[in-house]
Amino acid sequence: MSEGNHATVAVTGALGSRIAARLADHGVPQLLVGRDPDRMPELPGAQRRGPAAYADASDMRKALEGASTLILVSGHRTGRRLEEHATAVGAAVAVGVDRVLYVSLVGAAPTATYANARDQWLTEQFLAGAGIRHTVLRAGFYTSTPAALANEGFVVSGPASTGRAAFVTHEDIADVITAVALDEGPRSEHDGATLEITGPEALTLDEAVTGIAAATGRPYRYEPETLEEAFARRWRLGMSGEQIETWISWYQAIERGEVSAVTDVVPRLTGSPATPISDAAWWPAPKTARGTR
Repeated sequence: MSEGNHATVAVTGALGSRIAARLADHGVPQLLVGRDPDRMPELPGAQRRGPAAYADASDMRKALEGASTLILVSGHRTGRRLEEHATAVGAAVAVGVDRVLYVSLVGAAPTATYANARDQWLTEQFLAGAGIRHTVLRAGFYTSTPAALANEGFVVSGPASTGRAAFVTHEDIADVITAVALDEGPRSEHDGATLEITGPEALTLDEAVTGIAAATGRPYRYEPETLEEAFARRWRLGMSGEQIETWISWYQAIERGEVSAVTDVVPRLTGSPATPISDAAWWPAPKTARGTR
């Protein structure tokens, strides 16, 4: 980034913190924005800004002042995610941010099976008409998610027996986003582009979970469920209807092949091959996926 300008990373979860760390490694000055500045990482060249929620236009304008690029990591599903994202982008435009890098989802579409992918498509459409330079970075399903979805017995259960997904690591996604962020001249070949970031191969859930077991040395295994069984079990666990819809639709997107495409984005933009499950650097504990409790 040129002197006096900053990249702004809206620090959300494991992915936002990884992007911020990589940009710091490259000496990029950053404004880290989020709801709780005290929970943001301390990084060289980074200022922590906030508290600022996407839905608060005034706080977002204050937090984004001086930024040249906004890296917008999607917020949690709230029922008003498009409005929240639009407010954040509007704040960026108001204070002179030059471009937005938006982290979306592979499979984003108006009729996507996965509930979150429908929200992401709406934000993509808003960006296309917002009058600001932007790049859409569609991330594949995380390699780590099946491990986080497992129960205390390391069993992953869901309605996806034969479908495939090109699971991708947080690290590979962060590396791609960093590469795009560093290409920050007045024009970039990525302006207006949609980049689909995937892992190196499309796996069934059984194959993925078997790979996780081998990589971690823990007895992870996959048990298929029917839709009826998936609903009933989650309802007994006390999940809300929205949580049930979100997670069942995640499995069904895999079953229907909507996240199975394998792309060359990771090797093309980073110069390194996409990371297979066997080489993933991080595994969450079971029962830590949002909405599993």
